[in-house]
This record gives sequence, structure tokens and C-alpha cells, in this order.
Amino acid sequence: MAMKLFSGIIPPVITCFDKQGNIDEKTMRKLIGWLAGHVQGFYPCGTYGSGPLMTTEERKLVARIVNEEKGSAFAIIHVGAATTTEAIELAKHAEIVGSDAIGAIPPYYYHYSQEQLIEHYKALIDAVSIPVFLYNNPDLSNNPVTPQTLRTLADYGLAGVKDSSFDLVNFYNYKLAVSKPDFQFIIGTEAVAAGALDAGACGVIAGLANCFPEFMTDFYETWKAGDHMETGRKQLAVLNARNIIKMDQTLTMIYAILRMRGIDPGYPRSPFKDISKDIYDKTWKMIGEQGILA
Repeated sequence: MAMKLFSGIIPPVITCFDKQGNIDEKTMRKLIGWLAGHVQGFYPCGTYGSGPLMTTEERKLVARIVNEEKGSAFAIIHVGAATTTEAIELAKHAEIVGSDAIGAIPPYYYHYSQEQLIEHYKALIDAVSIPVFLYNNPDLSNNPVTPQTLRTLADYGLAGVKDSSFDLVNFYNYKLAVSKPDFQFIIGTEAVAAGALDAGACGVIAGLANCFPEFMTDFYETWKAGDHMETGRKQLAVLNARNIIKMDQTLTMIYAILRMRGIDPGYPRSPFKDISKDIYDKTWKMIGEQGILA
């Protein structure tokens, strides 16, 4: 049986917390329902999803909520953790609640050899029957995954990779290393989406899709239609939008922009805080000037 193609725009969806820092389940369900009308898939519990700020049980709750509210979209649940044991526990739960696939950053904080990373991912692949994606984010994991390691894991049964290195050369080297026709490459940032899609990426995990899903889907549909000149223009517009959300901490800006749009995102979890009124006002002004919501 052919593996599902995880294509299109995939927000690394934020987690909705209340003012006390608890998961706001009602608000989370509404947000997923709204996003499901605009995007092709979800990637919760990762960087944007505040995964490292949540307990194992909280991450399980978010995985269940996303699967219950995803509609026709797919869900790749991030299960990466500092230990193999916790990652496997989250992976098994993700499969039980109906996830379409799982993704996992390498175990973080400590530096590991490539051989140790291979054994970690083999254990994850063996633990579940749904597709497993490797999430390469060397800046946050302290453990870059080499093309040779990716090839070894692809031969073992790894379904694909989410590359958030922000390095198209690295992405191209991954493509050169793995020639299996059913192996799926997902670019983990909208910043270099056009180049990655042209090189064979099937999907884009885009932080901007949390607050501007229509904008990102329009970009993807333009690329899909083969209009390279317009895709290039829209890629620059995407970079402009990224510059807006980088005026403060990116994660907190996502919550603020959703609130500007009249969509309740809850609150970021401490130690993150809401942005200042000054940044809030400047952000809304720039969104209007750039026509992002036009």
C-alpha cells in the first residue's frame, strides 16, 4: 500500500494556553477548526507548538485534540524528546489517537554521535506502524543529521525528513543522499520554500501559516500552477511577512497577530509573554501596508 503524500502547507500549530498557563482545550479546538479550512495538514507539539514547555500528558492531550478537529487535513504529531523512552511513549500514543504520521527532532541538549542518532530513530520506527519523519533542526537540537545518516535511516524505513536547517545546500544534499522514490522531503521553513519545492519538497511546514494560512496557501497554489515569476514575487512577500513576525519573539508574535485578526489563540506559556502595545500597533500597521490580508 502506497504511503500517503504529506503535501501542501502545514502549520506547526501553536498550543493555546489560558492566563494561568493551562491548555485551553476549547480555544485550541476552535483554532484547529479554523485552520483546517485553509491548510493541508498540521504539525503540533514542535517548536511553535511549545512542545518543550509541555509535560508528556499535555502533549498527548494536544495530539488528541488535533486529531479530533483536523477534518480532512492530516496530522504529523511531533514526538521528539530528550530521551528515546519518552519519544516512543508519545509516538505510540500518537498512533492510538489516529495520527497520520509522527515527526521527531533528535534527542536534544547533549551531543550524540551519528550512530547513536541512528539507533534512536530505529527504535522509533520499530515502535509504530505509521510513517516516521526525522525533524532536522541543528540549532535547537545540538545534533545535526548528516546526509549519510539520513540515507541509512531511509533504508531502514524512515518515511521522510522535515529539514529546518534554513540551508538549501543541506536540503539538496539530503535529496542527493536519498534516492528512494517514496521518501518524502518537507521543508521546515517558509523562508526558502520556493527553492525547496523546485528541488522536490512535497510540503512546507510554515510558521506563518499559523496566522496567515490563506497567504501561505496562495503562495503554494501559485507554485503548484507553475507560475515561476509570480512564485518568486510571492516568496519575497513571504520574507517580508517573516520580517514582521521577527520584530519580537516569533512565537509570541503569532499569538498577537491571530488576536489582531479576531481569532482567539489563548496565550503563550510562561516564560513567554505577550508583546508590548507599541509592537502590537506597529505590527498591525505593517500588515496593512504590505497587503498580506488583501
